[in-house]
Amino acid sequence: MVKLDRMDKQISDLLIENGRMSCAEISKRITGITERAVRYRIERLIRNGIITIHGNVNARGLGLHVFADVFIEVEPAQVQEIARRIAEYEMVSYVACSTGETDISIQVFARDNRDLYQFVTEVIGRIPGVRKTHTSLVPLIIKDDHVWHIPTNCIREA
Repeated sequence: MVKLDRMDKQISDLLIENGRMSCAEISKRITGITERAVRYRIERLIRNGIITIHGNVNARGLGLHVFADVFIEVEPAQVQEIARRIAEYEMVSYVACSTGETDISIQVFARDNRDLYQFVTEVIGRIPGVRKTHTSLVPLIIKDDHVWHIPTNCIREA
């Protein structure tokens, strides 16, 4: 396990704020660290799989204003096969196998309620092995998992 300190967290937090922020700008914003040290720490965080740096798509900016969680019950022997198949659809942003009352949990972005309904009933509902779906519209997102900060309890001070 990689030991993270307060500076690693500060660097990660600044990159969440702006993934294109330069190492020079980060070193100006954090007291006591050079641009070179910032560059080294970012490379270490990436190399150890702690952070990734990439562009996130803004679904609303693309006109996809309807967001929904869809919970899917499937035949037990087909959970992973169906999950992989669903993951291939572009309007699906997240797919996970779960336990409990449903077998697969997905998140979907759609232009409108009609597109969402059509996708769930005509696409997901017609996949062999799908038994049942439950759709929940998500009108408000409080915290997005694409913008998740390093938890403080993962920091180890030297």
